[in-house]
Amino acid sequence: MKSYSLLTHFRWMLPTSLLLSLTCLLNPILGQTTTTEQFKLPEGFSAELVYEVPGEQGSWVSMTTDPEGRLIASDQYGSLYRVTLGETTNIETIDVQVGSAQGLLYAFDSLYVMSSGNNGRNGKPACKSGLYRVRDTNGDGQFDSAEHLQEIIGRGEHGPHAIVLSPDKKSLFVCGGNMTKLPKIGWSRQPEVWQEDQIIKRFLDPRGHAAGLRAPGGWICKVDPDGKNFEMVTSGFRNEYDFAIDPNGEFFTYDADMEWDFGLPWYRPTRVCHAVSGGEFGWRTGSGKWPEYYPDSLPPVIDIGPGSPTGVVFGVGAKFPGKYQNALYVSDWSYGIIYAIHLQPTGATYTATKEIFCTAPALPVTDIVVNGGPQGDGSMYFLIGGRRSQSALYRIRYTGEESTTAVAYPQLTAAAKERMRLEASHAKEGGEFPLGDLLTGLNSEHRSIRYAARIGLERKPIESWLPAISNAKPQARLEMITALARVGGEKFQDLASGALDDLNYDALTNAQQQHVIRNFGLILCRMGEPKPATKDAILKFESRFPTQDRFLNYEIGKLLVAGKSKIVTSKLVEMLRTPGSQESKIGYALTLSSATEGWTQPLRESYFQWFLDFANARGGNSFDGYLNNIRKHAVSQLSEADATAMKTLLAKKPTPKDPYAELKARPFVKKWSLEELMPENDDVFANRDLANGKKLFAVATCYKCHRVKGDGGVVGPDLTAAGRRFNTRDLLETIIDPSKAISDQYEAHMFQMADGRVINGRVVNISGGQYVVQPDMAEPNRLERIKVADIEATQPSKISPMPAGLLDYLTREEVLDLLAYMKSTVTDAEE
Repeated sequence: MKSYSLLTHFRWMLPTSLLLSLTCLLNPILGQTTTTEQFKLPEGFSAELVYEVPGEQGSWVSMTTDPEGRLIASDQYGSLYRVTLGETTNIETIDVQVGSAQGLLYAFDSLYVMSSGNNGRNGKPACKSGLYRVRDTNGDGQFDSAEHLQEIIGRGEHGPHAIVLSPDKKSLFVCGGNMTKLPKIGWSRQPEVWQEDQIIKRFLDPRGHAAGLRAPGGWICKVDPDGKNFEMVTSGFRNEYDFAIDPNGEFFTYDADMEWDFGLPWYRPTRVCHAVSGGEFGWRTGSGKWPEYYPDSLPPVIDIGPGSPTGVVFGVGAKFPGKYQNALYVSDWSYGIIYAIHLQPTGATYTATKEIFCTAPALPVTDIVVNGGPQGDGSMYFLIGGRRSQSALYRIRYTGEESTTAVAYPQLTAAAKERMRLEASHAKEGGEFPLGDLLTGLNSEHRSIRYAARIGLERKPIESWLPAISNAKPQARLEMITALARVGGEKFQDLASGALDDLNYDALTNAQQQHVIRNFGLILCRMGEPKPATKDAILKFESRFPTQDRFLNYEIGKLLVAGKSKIVTSKLVEMLRTPGSQESKIGYALTLSSATEGWTQPLRESYFQWFLDFANARGGNSFDGYLNNIRKHAVSQLSEADATAMKTLLAKKPTPKDPYAELKARPFVKKWSLEELMPENDDVFANRDLANGKKLFAVATCYKCHRVKGDGGVVGPDLTAAGRRFNTRDLLETIIDPSKAISDQYEAHMFQMADGRVINGRVVNISGGQYVVQPDMAEPNRLERIKVADIEATQPSKISPMPAGLLDYLTREEVLDLLAYMKSTVTDAEE
């Protein structure tokens, strides 16, 4: 069976240039897929359309290979299909009573299906959600039996997802999103002590999304081939649709962001995570998401940015150049990108760089496989579709001149081997793991080794390691107090807070100071009402607040508010009114909403006036709702007398303004040219006012899209190392003329509409016959829906999402301070 369009039929009759023009014109009208001529791939790679899925076969979202090199795919809401590749593409419907798969795997002479479930409407196979085993019971080459091995409660796109064969090929691993109930498990590699661990009020999503969900969030489990015995491996994800295991047995997944949280301090971009044994990755609902520096969780390998993660696969087995054989490929449905993630073993884990491997306008990638088995052709295959949009199967091949001979995969570092050795203490059989090895691991220079050792320690009887706290080195002591707070209970509160208070805080590293603050927070969350000694230890941080570190400020501020400090309020209000990123300001506003001490009438007026002044801020769909709820909570804390005194101020409504209103409120200086701002040499930056430069980074609205040292937005490139990566001329030119050179990753598209309109923006969602386009990255919740059938032509936009003229409201001296600040920032690795 092969579907072809009118253009396919007449392709041989048309000149290439005319064919491309007609294809761009007619594809939207005919409901066809993106043409391969629009694809961007590295040199030497090519893509081809293998099969355009007709409407009656649905919209395919999941795929696997079988031992004969065939593909098996599933409609998101319906049947399974087997795809035989060759000169012609043959499609067979698999006639079993299961479908709607968001995970498929051929193993143990069976097809395993992870169904999100459906009710059998519209002639689709009715089935419960969960894990199925589909077999050919009579050897005729056709699947004829579907056994429901395990119901997993969870439906839709946050339901149960991928199935992956274990490295030893003896068991399966499966995953579920954060709306998927953890199956009944026989063992958990994490101690089952999941809590929310919020020391001040957590705000739920004002639109109600995931409001009732609690830890552990999205998870990965190990299960036997019969689907009966589940073991929880790692958790704390929002919605990891897929994961992959490298040849060393290391797990990696691509976790989702919550796009409604754009512009808020708890927004977490899509990110690739090294999903280790016992790992906790900190997803919590609403504003409670853990930042990556919390020591009781683990950080990502790399942040990707806004998007919608789908299929994940390693390139091992592909007939690609060596660099691409060893890459991890992750798919972004929203922005139509397949990234090649190049992992570098670093310490006991990995760092990574990302490369846009394949992209095209409106390319909603759903799943991806490498057909590299004995019967495979060494190509990469990927699906587009989902949410009833037009679906298709594509193939990517390498046809260049580089060698495609199989290369060795990088071996584990000694530190990674040590981490994996310590992870044996997480297993059900790990009770006899040597305590001394765990205590040694707590002092490691590598965070992931310390983490593995602490999880193992939490499984040991507390009495066996409690005496070691008093003599432990600072790092090991911090890890043991984390463990004690998590599994110890109220009776150990004095011991835990005393051991923290005894540390020489000022001699600790920044990360260790963050660890101290987090441990005090865990004591408040898990060890009962704070006793006098604990309160006294917490209030000692009044003299250390504020600091030069934004994240320490955020955490100490919350701790002091929770500890009823009488002086923290005035300091937080001052920080709230000082120029900075909108994320940090919202964090301070949220913390202040729970403060009950230290208020004066002028402070209250300044705080509530901030909500009016902040009306020009922009964010995702839940942004305004969160701000309203933070303000409402603060109002609820007022006494009747205070509320009456501020009645007029509280009655005022914020008036939304231009997102660049603060910048434009400054006097216009001039339309700067590159030559007018370019200094003779970089000596001019030697003694600039860096504090003023940091302030101007906020005034010039750079924080709206860009991050520096983890602070700011994520819709544009991270600028932490930009001042060192680019020379002064290039840096200035990028700001003055952002449209001169546009990165593929941030490239928008221009849509020529049938009614004469031209719409510039990035496609961020697809639903049936509509594209959802984001015209302005500075206003992420302003979206425009356009009908695919109304598009006459599409091409890359020549206009950068970054506006020009941002420096025109600064003096030359201010511009030099801003540049000096950008040149001064360094990455954590450089530090």
